Amino acid sequence: MHPQATSCDPLPLAAPGVKALKPYQPGKPEGELRRELGLNRIVKLASNENPLGPSPLALAAARDSLAESHRYPDGNGYALKQALARHHGVDTAMITLGNGSNDVLELIARAFLSPGLEAVYSAHAFAVYPLATQAIGATGRVAPALAVDSAMPHGHDLEAMGALVNERTRLVFVANPNNPTGTWVEAETLEAFLAALPDHVLAVVDEAYCDYVERPGFPDASRWLSRFSNLIVTRTFSKAYGLAGLRVGYSLSQPAVADLLNRVRQPFNVNIPALAAAEAALSDREYLARSRALNRTGMALLTEAFTGFGFRVLPSLGNFLCVDVGRPGRQLFDALLREGVIVRPVDNYGLENFLRISIGTEDENRALIEALRRVLAA
Repeated sequence: MHPQATSCDPLPLAAPGVKALKPYQPGKPEGELRRELGLNRIVKLASNENPLGPSPLALAAARDSLAESHRYPDGNGYALKQALARHHGVDTAMITLGNGSNDVLELIARAFLSPGLEAVYSAHAFAVYPLATQAIGATGRVAPALAVDSAMPHGHDLEAMGALVNERTRLVFVANPNNPTGTWVEAETLEAFLAALPDHVLAVVDEAYCDYVERPGFPDASRWLSRFSNLIVTRTFSKAYGLAGLRVGYSLSQPAVADLLNRVRQPFNVNIPALAAAEAALSDREYLARSRALNRTGMALLTEAFTGFGFRVLPSLGNFLCVDVGRPGRQLFDALLREGVIVRPVDNYGLENFLRISIGTEDENRALIEALRRVLAA
């Protein structure tokens, strides 16, 4: 006789913080849209990827490393850490490697949050901050964003964030530039905010998009690490360096902080091709310059087109634009899908009438503009 089947309901067994979570929703994959609608050409402008593809140096390094795929990766990431230490002028003991910067954000939450403690972040900030906070069972405190009519509409209001800090606060997350809005915080304002934080609060400055920034005087928070012992700066190779599919990120912090992060880090969280590609990409300055130039011209083209359509475009220093389309963004998102163009609705960020649109190649950008023209005419 076969034993009787069980009927376990896993929800009551889950950790309290996990029960209330909704999974992170990535941009719609090209293959999924192709299967659904049978379209031949897909233009994906939903996930803030580098449309140039990976650096040729990174691609060659990843290919060469595949011969070692039967081995475990270097769990310490020695070669990449050496390259990053030279790049930033820091000691290798200040570096923590992650499976993308999302992984590093999770490590930070695991190391410093627990039930009864709190993290502070802004409305419209990156979705991983509340996910990481709630999964641990800690409490997220959400500060209202700057007003629509401010110089930085929907951006971080650091004064409002500071007002939420109390004796239970352990982390404050500041994305600069922010995803999904593209907005940013100027150096003087950010520096004053960090200086005012109490010693029991760590500031996480998420600089995932900083390599695209060409604005004079924009703050590089990694240069403040010697001044602020409670500062953690996170970076990624997924954006300007074009390695989103390989998942490499890192944080910079004082060695005592990095030591705690490495205690909760899995030993082989970055694979062999990713380690090799990231090290090579860091040295490819010509590729980075081309990425910035493509982003600059593409952003100008799309900003002009969107303004001509009557849309309101938020200021952005990333490789994307957040656009108020004057109607529920998901309606326009669905209409563009039928045209073979994937963008990103951001109603889950509290921006119901907005779309986030990545900067693509010139051909992709013009395809989006033509698709929008057809959709709006209809």
